[in-house]
Amino acid sequence: SKMQWSTAISMMVFAWLFAAFWAVMPLLGWGEYDYEPLRTCCTLDYSKGDRNYVTYLFALSIFNFIIPGFIMLTAYQSINQKFKKSGHYKFNTGLPLKTLVICWGPYCLLCFYAAIENVMFISPKYRMIPAVIAKTAPMVDAFVYALGNENYRGGIWQFLTGQKIEKAEVDNKTK
Repeated sequence: SKMQWSTAISMMVFAWLFAAFWAVMPLLGWGEYDYEPLRTCCTLDYSKGDRNYVTYLFALSIFNFIIPGFIMLTAYQSINQKFKKSGHYKFNTGLPLKTLVICWGPYCLLCFYAAIENVMFISPKYRMIPAVIAKTAPMVDAFVYALGNENYRGGIWQFLTGQKIEKAEVDNKTK
């Protein structure tokens, strides 16, 4: 079924308000921002590791990493089951969750480690690697979607080569 415009707009407004809430909390005193180790932009100040940081970190990770990851896992599992029943595999349903974990996992591990131990002994260059990997997540997600969706993939192929991809006939017989 197609989504209604009002539903799409409501979901978009919720996403923006949700993001704004978590971004504003350190400005209001729950959590704190500081420069990244190489002083190129701001991130959570994980150098302190105090109670304020720990409570913000756990709430942030639960609502922005664990719950979305669980939703992605269950949603893509149901999509995978539907694909198995129909015999048509459109894309790798495990890939979006894997990209979330690969892109954001190192940064989450660094922040959790900072909650229990001092991370300042780690070189600033090494502490920047998880942040840089996390910042690649939107680009990686765009590639996963574009290359995983046959309509987009066909459009990209046609744009680059001028040729249309012919759809192969699918044999629905079970072997």
